[in-house]
Amino acid sequence: MTATTIIRAATLKDLDFIVDANAAMAFETEYKKLDRTVLTQGVERVLTEPGLGFYRIAEREGVAVGCLMVTCEWSDWRNGHWWWLQSVYVIPAARRSGVFRDLYRDTERSARENEGVVGLRLYVEKENRIAMRTYVSLGMRDSGYKLLQAGWVEAKLQAGDGNS
Repeated sequence: MTATTIIRAATLKDLDFIVDANAAMAFETEYKKLDRTVLTQGVERVLTEPGLGFYRIAEREGVAVGCLMVTCEWSDWRNGHWWWLQSVYVIPAARRSGVFRDLYRDTERSARENEGVVGLRLYVEKENRIAMRTYVSLGMRDSGYKLLQAGWVEAKLQAGDGNS
């Protein structure tokens, strides 16, 4: 029998779990070691500044087992917001047991109930085929866009400046 998953809004009490989850996800998917101070400050800002986004926590038996962050992108073409799913993580012991599906469905339900939201988007590391299969199984599809960036912090970190 599968344990019941409770999905709830994250609070400052979840800071350590979310930071640990983000650090683990970055290493597992991209072999990146994140600066923990910068990461902690970034997570804390989302938890204390609602305009930046929000986190959802998946719990089983009172223990956090997964999380995701939602940020908004304005679409003038659609006169509404895309909700971007980011920082998705499920602890290894809870994977393939429906935790992400529960997080996704809860977020999708909230988005559909909000008239200002036009849909959900996410980006996935191009070699993460397991995650891609999961997203497709939930009804997501290739957006037809390629993600490009011009990042400053990443360039400093790669140059060895861990204080960025």
